[in-house]
Amino acid sequence: MKIHEYQAKELLRKYGVVTPRGIPCFSVDEAVKAAEELGGPIWVVKAQIHAGGRGKGGGVKLGKSIDEVKALAGQILGMQLVTHQTGAAGQKVRRLLIEEGADIQKEYYVAALTDRATQKIAMMASSEGGMDIEEVAAKTPEKIIKVFVDPLVGLTDAQATELAQGIGVPAGSIDKCVDALKKLYTCYMETDASLAEINPLILEGNGNIKALDAKFNFDSNALYRHPEIVEYRDLDEEDADEIEASKYDLAYISLDGNIGCLVNGAGLAMATMDTIKLFGAEPANFLDVGGGATTEKVTEAFKIMLKNPKVKGILVNIFGGIMRCDTIATGVVAAAKEVNLSVPLVVRMKGTNEDIGKKILAESGLPIISADSMAEAATKVVEAVK
Repeated sequence: MKIHEYQAKELLRKYGVVTPRGIPCFSVDEAVKAAEELGGPIWVVKAQIHAGGRGKGGGVKLGKSIDEVKALAGQILGMQLVTHQTGAAGQKVRRLLIEEGADIQKEYYVAALTDRATQKIAMMASSEGGMDIEEVAAKTPEKIIKVFVDPLVGLTDAQATELAQGIGVPAGSIDKCVDALKKLYTCYMETDASLAEINPLILEGNGNIKALDAKFNFDSNALYRHPEIVEYRDLDEEDADEIEASKYDLAYISLDGNIGCLVNGAGLAMATMDTIKLFGAEPANFLDVGGGATTEKVTEAFKIMLKNPKVKGILVNIFGGIMRCDTIATGVVAAAKEVNLSVPLVVRMKGTNEDIGKKILAESGLPIISADSMAEAATKVVEAVK
């Protein structure tokens, strides 16, 4: 789950990280009132969408008067903001953050994220704040410093100091940077985040350290522990089909291809997508029906896949372990009939009650194409689509 910048800053402030004063707004009038309330000679009008690169896309502007803030809010609110993370379609801006200006002397990058390789928390920092970290990693990887934190110990003063000194924070501001890093780490751990990023973390002229922008991702499996974070969820920023799928406990992610995939198990689903690509086509989705798929779930899965006009064929790939092949076969037949399936359907199933499942498919009267191996299934669905 992702949240907006202004929500991320609310979290950071709860843990003592200093941020600029800012007010979220949903209309031009609210933006004007926010600027008047904040006061000052300059304001930043910031689009709030779940994507980076907003400034490059025209979603972050400086206003030097109240009238200018009003004009900029009118321009940005409602625009279809296109960034490198939104894709060509962009994302409609429905919220703004009006923020006070900052005396930026230097920009840094800092982040906490889960490192599966070491089973620790990677704390990253770079002197190249304000840039995409992927670009820094590609062009100047030596400018990224990492320390790996044992979650049983926590981020130590020595580790935080190593990061602060490594990115060139002036001696007089080292203690403030160390404090900000330790508070970021605590926030990351206590909210069950999978990513907590401040980009940029700035040095002001008075030596203060401040979080000018922030991004958080959360482990969805831990959200039951954080109802206050669930309240931050903005459904307007999420794919409508993915929201619908979640109602039926289906793991669904939209992709750009033309072959719909219905699989049980995340690993098998990814292998199925790879196999489709290997045989010259592109998957239209990731869809894991899980180990307890019912006829209803399979039917809803078909409906969600077929909402995508790009889908020209469907591949069902089932390994019957806990999930029995006959249950899936019954669901596939019922779903195909209910949605009046009009695109080619290839089914490959192996495992528990495989023969019964294949018999159900064969006797359904539907033009279902059977396959025994993943390679055969991928070959047949690609040929059928062509």
